[in-house]
Amino acid sequence: MDITPTTLLPLTLMGYVLGCAAGLLFLRHEKLANLCSFGCATLAALCGGIACVMSLTAGPAAAPIQLQLLPTLIPYVQFTVRLDPLSAFFGLIVSLLGFALSLYSLGYARGFYGRKNVGVLSAFFNLLLLATTLVVMADNAFFFLMVWEIMALSAYCLVSFEHEKPETRSAGVLYFVMSHIGTGCIMLGFLLLFKDSGGYGFEGFHSLGERFSAAFRDRNNPGFPDVLHQLLLRRDAAFLLFLVGFGVKAGIVPLHTWLPAAHPVAPSNVSAFMSGVLIKTGIYGMTRVFFDFLGTPPMWWGVTVLSIGTISAVLGVLYALMQHDLKRLLAYHSIENIGIILMGFGASLMFLHTNHPLLATLALIAGLYHTINHAVFKGLLFLGAGAVLHATHTRDMEQMGGLAKRMPQTAFCFLIGAVAISALPPLNGFVSEWLTYQSLLQGFGTTDSLLRLMFPIGGALLALTSALAAACFVKAFGITFL
Repeated sequence: MDITPTTLLPLTLMGYVLGCAAGLLFLRHEKLANLCSFGCATLAALCGGIACVMSLTAGPAAAPIQLQLLPTLIPYVQFTVRLDPLSAFFGLIVSLLGFALSLYSLGYARGFYGRKNVGVLSAFFNLLLLATTLVVMADNAFFFLMVWEIMALSAYCLVSFEHEKPETRSAGVLYFVMSHIGTGCIMLGFLLLFKDSGGYGFEGFHSLGERFSAAFRDRNNPGFPDVLHQLLLRRDAAFLLFLVGFGVKAGIVPLHTWLPAAHPVAPSNVSAFMSGVLIKTGIYGMTRVFFDFLGTPPMWWGVTVLSIGTISAVLGVLYALMQHDLKRLLAYHSIENIGIILMGFGASLMFLHTNHPLLATLALIAGLYHTINHAVFKGLLFLGAGAVLHATHTRDMEQMGGLAKRMPQTAFCFLIGAVAISALPPLNGFVSEWLTYQSLLQGFGTTDSLLRLMFPIGGALLALTSALAAACFVKAFGITFL
């Protein structure tokens, strides 16, 4: 059998299904459940990562890969997945973190032996990996919403895994409510797109984006028809609905309330996945919709996204500075880094409006590169925090100290993650934030209006955010390990 993305993708999905089934089959045999279920997840994530890398390296001329998973039984519902460059990029993030976290879980889950059901943990973990993989590859709005809901419900079950604790139950309910508010907004956004495209396929939405762009170019012409004016109003409404819906999942301010509550109480492998991957599904949704489905943006879209990103970045790091709970500190830094990603996206939308495609590409690359960078170093930091929690049985940094002598490997790995998240050279966090700086500073001359001031102000606040992040991790590493 040839090793191609077409053959590896079904193996990936089947591996997660088998891992979920193994966890449920061996509910009363925790060692077997741990080995078989997380072992299947490890192999499945490896296959998925290879498939995505092969797809990304095939070049722009390669046709996207489409697979029909199930026969079509209902009108408008197509159970198809599509591996194009954007799906492959986010699929690589899912697989990369899924592989590392599944390996980590083989040892981490032993801490639950005798007190919690490891089979349930591993089954829902595989289900979450399966649903997240399908979210970034779904090619139909109905199918996307189905797997989006499965992803949300499996994440809720994992957040509530230690449900005997009141804090855990409260965090699980908050996540459940906020997640479904976001899902409702996404559903309404897709309904608006359906009204104008006549279908729920992503290919039809892409063609609708070209129609939106043509109408936007002609909006100032005499005799512009009211029908097209209504079309652009519906597009603006869809933008706001998708921004709120995907923003809830991403954890943007002020829709972030669930994130610092849910991440600390979840098992550490789940916390790492939620921070490194799950919130990135919101970023994927924004990228897919804003840059693929909605056509040429008006200026206020970019201003809105850049403003929200800047506020999220600054407030996220300020909240983190006040934390003594190690995992909650990391959760607030997720809000900060989502803000940095959205600063790149907002600048890119503004550049698209002013017809500067090269700068728009630079800003979008900066945002996407920071997406995968954050997944890697935040996963590393959460796994380090999980090792500390496993050894000390507390998340309160004030009760720690001197752990570098007893846990030198964990201390070294945590230090690498701390340097990366602080955007210090030569690690990956520096490169993506430097690209974001470049795009913001280059944007000052792209417009004659006062909006040009947003670019240097955004760059200055990004510099402040990086400095505060470095100070925060000097505190976190020093108190915990020194």
